[in-house]
Amino acid sequence: MSHIVAVTLGALLLGGFCAAVLSGVVNVQTFLYIKLFPQDSVGVVWALDTIHSVLVYGSIWVYLITNFGDETKIDAIPVPLALTVITTAILTFIVHCFFSHRIHKLSREQWLFTVLILVLAFFRLCCASVTTAEMIHMETFRAFKAKFRWVFTLGLAMSCLVDILVTGFLIISLHNLQGEKRASTSLDRVISMVVLYTFETNLLTSAATIVSMICWLTMPNNLVFMGLHFFIAKLYANSLLATLNTRKNLRHQRQRGASEELYAGFPRFSSIPPRQIGKLSPHDLPTSGKLEITIEKTIEVGADEPSPSRRSFKHLSIVEPRSAE
Repeated sequence: MSHIVAVTLGALLLGGFCAAVLSGVVNVQTFLYIKLFPQDSVGVVWALDTIHSVLVYGSIWVYLITNFGDETKIDAIPVPLALTVITTAILTFIVHCFFSHRIHKLSREQWLFTVLILVLAFFRLCCASVTTAEMIHMETFRAFKAKFRWVFTLGLAMSCLVDILVTGFLIISLHNLQGEKRASTSLDRVISMVVLYTFETNLLTSAATIVSMICWLTMPNNLVFMGLHFFIAKLYANSLLATLNTRKNLRHQRQRGASEELYAGFPRFSSIPPRQIGKLSPHDLPTSGKLEITIEKTIEVGADEPSPSRRSFKHLSIVEPRSAE
């Protein structure tokens, strides 16, 4: 009896604890996003995460409080637990749509990759909708597994497949962009950071979904898979918010890299402290050679912005030809 409680109610309770911790991280990331980008809004993601948390806590309350001591109710499916499935699917669909939009911009508006991801993501949402409806209708896991086990399995498989495709397409697109911009060391550094971060975040969500699916297929008589499924939605929400919040840091990295390149391009001034440059007289500055100044103006469109906007930048390059010896 104790073993059954551990792998059923214990698994749900532990999954609820992990979901609560990750939900706290979502709240912190939402607060940071509002501070960094007050003109944008991620209220939908935060609201869905909050609703999902309430449903998780409601499910645990039904199992541990309402049905306390009743062993026959362990196999029952409370309505809040069934609703966590569709809530997770909706949040996952939003995240997949965001990354598909990003891929569409980075791949120079190639619709093939975007449409493929959107179709698979929508199909995963449909599977989750059927799963929720049938869980509420069947009322027990035994009855649900007998007829609709394949639907829940297919939904988890689709989620894993979309994560893998998103990761692959993003890395390929970023590497192609990196190859086109080899001349910019700062941009090369930023793209390398984005590639690594994309791989890590999508790998985490994929791993959680795969482990949940494996537990669902190999351990059908317990609720370990459901405990893992509780915090999958939190991982997706954190993945989206973390990606949005890192934009400012990446811009700072690129600007700092550009400043370092400009400073390194003037070896004659590298030993002069910046505060003393303004105190130098014209006779102290080198006069040999001529300075060529080129100003280029480019327009950059933010591909990962929630509200895409155009920003203009002026690039200054100064070339000092060496005088003949």
